[in-house]
Amino acid sequence: MPIIRIFLIYVLSFFLFESALIQANAQPQKVVIAHRGASGYLPEHTFASKVMAYAMGANYLEQDVVLTKDDQAIILHDIYLDAVTDIVQCFPNRGRKDGLHYAIDFTLKEIRSLKVHERIDLQSKKALYPNRFPSDHAIFRIHTLTEEIELIQGLNQRMGSEVGLYVEIKDPQWHQKEGKDITKIVLGILNQYGYQTQEDQIVIQCFDVAALKRLKFDLKTQIPLVQMLGENYWWPNSPVDYNYLRTPKGLKEIATYAVGIGPWIRHIYLGKDKHQNPLFTSLVRDAHSKGLIVHPYIFSKDRLPKGIKDFNELLNVFYFELGVDGVFTDFPDLVIQFLKNTSQ
Repeated sequence: MPIIRIFLIYVLSFFLFESALIQANAQPQKVVIAHRGASGYLPEHTFASKVMAYAMGANYLEQDVVLTKDDQAIILHDIYLDAVTDIVQCFPNRGRKDGLHYAIDFTLKEIRSLKVHERIDLQSKKALYPNRFPSDHAIFRIHTLTEEIELIQGLNQRMGSEVGLYVEIKDPQWHQKEGKDITKIVLGILNQYGYQTQEDQIVIQCFDVAALKRLKFDLKTQIPLVQMLGENYWWPNSPVDYNYLRTPKGLKEIATYAVGIGPWIRHIYLGKDKHQNPLFTSLVRDAHSKGLIVHPYIFSKDRLPKGIKDFNELLNVFYFELGVDGVFTDFPDLVIQFLKNTSQ
């Protein structure tokens, strides 16, 4: 689509000079990971969102990966398509018993025919973030992991940068039950494009302990692995005990196969006391004591934790009071600007 190509060129040119200045001044040890791209500004995981995040100067761009019916690895946060596409209108009779339309039931050709819009709440059908990109403007498309790799590698070559990939393998056990080995497919694609070690600016993350251990010990990958941490109630049938993983003993186990953890903000920040002092768990300190890096999620200026007055306060608390090593953010430009300002 010409309008998207023009937009991408405009975004790159607009941010290029300022981005170079910001990257030169930002503290390299404080990593900025673009959560689904610059998703605070454009629909998540679209090329436009990724190009904007790249131009803003993010260190890594995140890729959530699921499989299609014909075993193509696509960039999509959910294993279903309903929250970010017009799948219901295009294929009204192809949902499963729960009413959802799963990517694994559609070919890549079918998925490419869908239009992507800002994320909506499945119950209300309204935009999850009302003040972001208009949800009725659906001018984007879903793309594959290989296409995103080629986009990032092409930009790196052209711009002389080293922006990395931060790949999340989505629900490996669910894919396995559907007869598909997503872990092996994703690793094969990454290896094919030269991503094999830490020096290649690549991280693989996953909520699934077994998948990460398989990558480390069975598939023998040297790519750095990060154990994502959730809540047990999010997946009642999951064999993973996230409460255990957040203990010193659990973190010690994680350190045998991963280089870091990706905790939820609420695993670390507990609010403020009556004197307005922030309350923290010991998770960051405990993880660092085991040699693990800490990259918490999700940092958004339009969804601040209780007691935090603004986005800069949130960043200061996590980067400097807690000492986390990086954050996942929907607003990479604001995080980079914050780091630039605090380094001066």
